[in-house]
Amino acid sequence: MCLHVGLPADKAQYIHRLGRTGRKGKEGEGVLILAPWEQFFLSTIKDLPISKREPPLVDPDTKKKVEKAMCNVDMKNKESAYQAWLGYYNSNKTIAKDKYRLVELANEFSRSMGLDNPPAIPKLVLGKMGLKNIPGLRSK
Repeated sequence: MCLHVGLPADKAQYIHRLGRTGRKGKEGEGVLILAPWEQFFLSTIKDLPISKREPPLVDPDTKKKVEKAMCNVDMKNKESAYQAWLGYYNSNKTIAKDKYRLVELANEFSRSMGLDNPPAIPKLVLGKMGLKNIPGLRSK
């Protein structure tokens, strides 16, 4: 099985990764997990045999375990993950066309890591991303 979490760069990348499930004539299954705001990607692969499923319910104990585990992740790793997330989705033309929404989503990601405030990003990096003076971002 090929599991792809998050938005693929494009259709070709998605198909390439799916190809890993069926090497040498073997059959396989691919699972693509998208956030609600990433589901526009499905329109780019509508010619592929895909079936949409409802997300599984997460029991409260599992959610607590994940939250507890996130408390043990080093802050530098969370900062790096936040900046990488912002850079990756900023490079996607569909998502990045609304910089304000992009920052809202990035800060939602930050909260999912257990952070009350998003990490500060170097001003130079924000400038290169075209995100200077966008509300909701912190710079250093």
